[in-house]
Amino acid sequence: MRTPIIAGNWKLNKTVDEALALARDLKGKLSALDDIEIILAPPFTALAPLATALNDSAIVLAGQNCYPTEGAFTGEISPALLRDVGCRAVIIGHSERRHLFAESDDFINQKIKAALSAGLKVIFCIGETLTERNENRTFEVLESQTRNGLAGLDRAAMCRLTVAYEPVWAIGTGQTASNEQAQEAHRYIRNLLAKMVDSSTAENTRILYGGSVKPDNVDGLMAQSDIDGALVGGASLKAGDFIRIARFKRN
Repeated sequence: MRTPIIAGNWKLNKTVDEALALARDLKGKLSALDDIEIILAPPFTALAPLATALNDSAIVLAGQNCYPTEGAFTGEISPALLRDVGCRAVIIGHSERRHLFAESDDFINQKIKAALSAGLKVIFCIGETLTERNENRTFEVLESQTRNGLAGLDRAAMCRLTVAYEPVWAIGTGQTASNEQAQEAHRYIRNLLAKMVDSSTAENTRILYGGSVKPDNVDGLMAQSDIDGALVGGASLKAGDFIRIARFKRN
């Protein structure tokens, strides 16, 4: 059985003091959830303080992004530096990186390989825009992003990777894919992974849903057979909302 993941992507929010207060609240109230993996991705400025605050908990600290190498790259951060500060995971390929910063599938592939080589787990994000969905190109886009983003990865590497399906049209918009739409996309991704690697790896790969996940829709999403957790944006900034999401009702 795949262990669910509930990940909070705080994006460009929270001062260090605010981040510490939220993390401590979550740590105190989610410590009993030993059958769910909790991941927090705060801004870079809060990584070191949170690594200390969460040191004696099972909560995993993650970077929101990385650059595939070190050197003369002003303003970037490498997988090795994320690992050094206490991260065990990193989010790569988020739609905001793809669309606001023009990150290509090839560049995302480079970052995934670098992160895995540095010993980090990867949350690899894919998803279609509203235009692409309306043009019935959802599966085409998901296949292209997945095949290109994961090119050259072997079975061992895939075992350290989590996929997050994030329909771009549902991120920060208040819209959420219906349970059926989300399940259909997740099943497609799992079948695709089986073709790319093997059926065992595909069945064991956790696939998260991201896109306006909230306390009032998480139960229905998590009831779907191929949805293994959530990558939560706005709702992860409020302790009560994120705790309710992490304590989703199970069938």
